[in-house]
Amino acid sequence: MRVRALGSGRHLREGMEPVVGGARRRISAARETPKGFLVDVEGVGSREEASSVKGEELLISRGDLDPPEEGEFYVADLLGLTAIDDAGVVIGEVSDSFETAAHEVLAVRQGHHEVYVPFTLEHVPNVDLESGRIVIRPPES
Repeated sequence: MRVRALGSGRHLREGMEPVVGGARRRISAARETPKGFLVDVEGVGSREEASSVKGEELLISRGDLDPPEEGEFYVADLLGLTAIDDAGVVIGEVSDSFETAAHEVLAVRQGHHEVYVPFTLEHVPNVDLESGRIVIRPPES
């Protein structure tokens, strides 16, 4: 199967057991290509079987993921953090995120509207998961 990984794809490796098409399937081989990853999973041995799961997400359990390295974060860990500015004034709460061609973007809910903040060092200089806070510098409109 061809898989487009969100992030580095380092979790797509032999022995992992993601859920694909509603069933847990063991990865027997994985290799990176210029267009993503080619992943062989048990129970998908032909083109016809692979086409039956085309468009399905490949889901890996949180417990099976490697811990993030220094300065890395899982996007799910950012959701719900209190967003503050450099002076410590509460701006809102991280309510969502989405990926763009350039980088991840965080949606910060401020009352009834959202502010979109690129997840870059320039715009998010500090993430403190222990305190549940993230320092943001929204781009100027």
